Amino acid sequence: MNWYAVFAIYFLMWVICAFIMLPFGLRTPDETGETLMRGQADSAPSNFRPGVVVLRATILSALLFALYYLNYTQGWITIDMVPGYQSAS
Repeated sequence: MNWYAVFAIYFLMWVICAFIMLPFGLRTPDETGETLMRGQADSAPSNFRPGVVVLRATILSALLFALYYLNYTQGWITIDMVPGYQSAS
């Protein structure tokens, strides 16, 4: 696997993990006791911390990519093991 593929796969995993991590740890103004500003949605987060989201996404994507790469090199799960898949050979 070349470095471009490694970077592309890791980047895609990181973006997906970032979207997965977005809602964790957020609290609404109703939960924190803050008053809503005029025009503010009730569900708008009052404690959004993008640095924490980036850190969590980086850790999760590194773990998932490590599992993916180990499977790629060791061949733990191959396409022939997927139920219902007909191999071309």
